[in-house]
Amino acid sequence: MKKILVIITVLMLLVGCTNTKETKQVQADAAKFKEEYESLNNESNNGKTYRSLEIDDNNPITYQTVSDIIEAMDDKESFVIYFGFAECPWCRSVVPTLIEVANDLGISNIYYVDVKEIRDTLELDDEGNIVTKKEGTEDYYKLLEKLDSVLETYLLTDADGNDVNTGEKRIYAPNIISVIDGEAKYLTDGISSSQTDAYMDLTDEMKEESYDKIKCSIECVADNQKTCSAKTKC
Repeated sequence: MKKILVIITVLMLLVGCTNTKETKQVQADAAKFKEEYESLNNESNNGKTYRSLEIDDNNPITYQTVSDIIEAMDDKESFVIYFGFAECPWCRSVVPTLIEVANDLGISNIYYVDVKEIRDTLELDDEGNIVTKKEGTEDYYKLLEKLDSVLETYLLTDADGNDVNTGEKRIYAPNIISVIDGEAKYLTDGISSSQTDAYMDLTDEMKEESYDKIKCSIECVADNQKTCSAKTKC
């Protein structure tokens, strides 16, 4: 009997240590995200000024690698991913609303992948040919395949202002994706259709539209739905 009690006690201590470690990591990620995004408040960028953000100390953002996301999808998990980077002005327009929606829906974790350095970059040369300026990482291309069903086409613009299809998909910033049972079900950028400039002041109407777009796209994760009906509602 004593041996059983000792084993149970040890197991409880191990679980407690694991939970404490996970909690500390969540708190560290939240603090890192807050510092990373707020550090650019009111900084100049190409003659414009970055939007000033106030990120909640207890925000639900957790940093993930691309391989982490792939593994979670292979494990049939359900979660929300936010793709972006701190210097992205459009991302800074929706991040506070994403956090607000997650809190309102009771979503405790938003997976975050910084896409700035992992993506490929394509461009058109003087003859209009598509050339690769920068290769993406190996895992990035794997993730494109995983998320193919919801991703948008990678388009370039030629000298005449026409769209040129590169023949591949792209993870843009911001992209907010709902994954249900390991499958990508819905994507939104969360940006109001009335917002025409990444640096402009946001009206209450813009913020409301952004809130509705994000809520509609991720509420299936909060409700733990097997299928994401948001795709037909949004």
